[in-house]
Amino acid sequence: MKYTLMYRLGLTPWEHYAEVAQASITAKLERESAERIVRPLGRALDVGCGRGVHSAALAHLGWDVVGIDMVRQAVEAAQRACIHGARFEVADATKLQLGELGHFDFFLDIGCFQGLDSSGRRAMGEGVSALANSCATLLMLAFGPTLFHRLTEGVTRDQVTTAFPGWRLLSTEPADTRGLGWPLDRSHPTWYRFGRRD
Repeated sequence: MKYTLMYRLGLTPWEHYAEVAQASITAKLERESAERIVRPLGRALDVGCGRGVHSAALAHLGWDVVGIDMVRQAVEAAQRACIHGARFEVADATKLQLGELGHFDFFLDIGCFQGLDSSGRRAMGEGVSALANSCATLLMLAFGPTLFHRLTEGVTRDQVTTAFPGWRLLSTEPADTRGLGWPLDRSHPTWYRFGRRD
């Protein structure tokens, strides 16, 4: 698997981006948390959590967090960090219903969905929908398609919305490209925010 090999080789550009763009990402998570009417905030699923950087930010804000990733090495690193309010599991984003993860009020995906093929995207959408509580929200950061698709991956707006038919697209915003480097900085990264249809 590509990401397993990249972790082994120490090639993790997404972690560099998380560090450089930390302020803008944290601002999105803070806004998401502040706009929730119910307290406590509830449960959040960090899909493709890696070593748990964003899971830690969510837990700090008061979410009960579950982080999942296919790469065992990344999950074990997140577990060793002993982040209060977060737990981590090796799990497949395209087979969410097969686990015993429970249901969630918020879903975060920074860079996972965009790397899936069409059947994987559809399966992830179905899984997220199956695990979503009423009034759940989904926040996704995804690159757009480029000529360098094999390097950058990326999805169109249509591909994103098609995978989540039971959700309303609430907003889209361009993401900060600082720290991405070429060719990722040409991929027009976008934040997608969805709300569960009742």
